[in-house]
Amino acid sequence: MKIYLAMDDTDSLNSRGTGKLARATGAEIAKEFHVDGISRHQLFVHEDIPFTSHNSCAVIHIEARERDDKEWIFETAKECMLNDFIDGSDPGIAVACADEILPPLIAYGRDAQKIVLNQEKARTLAANLGIRLEGLGGTEDGVIGTMAGLGLAKGGNDGRYLMCGKIRDMSGPADVETLLEGGIDAVYTVDGHIVRDGRIIIKEGKSAKPCPVDGRKILFVEKIDGQFHAVKRG
Repeated sequence: MKIYLAMDDTDSLNSRGTGKLARATGAEIAKEFHVDGISRHQLFVHEDIPFTSHNSCAVIHIEARERDDKEWIFETAKECMLNDFIDGSDPGIAVACADEILPPLIAYGRDAQKIVLNQEKARTLAANLGIRLEGLGGTEDGVIGTMAGLGLAKGGNDGRYLMCGKIRDMSGPADVETLLEGGIDAVYTVDGHIVRDGRIIIKEGKSAKPCPVDGRKILFVEKIDGQFHAVKRG
């Protein structure tokens, strides 16, 4: 049973980011269920939308045992978020089983990358689809991006992974074999070639940033002066 837990607007300009909170929350959830990954999704940047630095949301991908597990997942994540509440933030949280994320929500996620949306639309959509959505403080505007995150994550072709497998534990240049063993499904050049072996150049102190593509974790690279360099997308 695939379950998605999304969060947004959990930070301020001077605080830790939503990605860091998502990873900490994922670690708590992983004590009970397998966390397949945590993805970041870029939303619309516009002067009418309050955001801290990039206006992105985070989604935790969880392999649960049954539908009712989403209640424990929600409460665990909610507790993590409230325990690390940042003054000035406007967090939202939502949870849904994969089969509850229907086409209208996937379309809403795409809209959130192109136009300005509001809480009413997010809350109405959640109510109509039976998705548990809550604001956890401030203006609660985070419910907008939180719902978008569910749709974008389920679509399987958006954003990039903040965490998957052991990738975040590895930093700097790495062999393709090591990256595949660490949790990446495949390495492709941006112009269409699969890379089966060799060394991938990743900045020292940084980890590879694969992207969700049709349900797979794909690392994109580009060839520069005869070497494959990891590309950051999403």
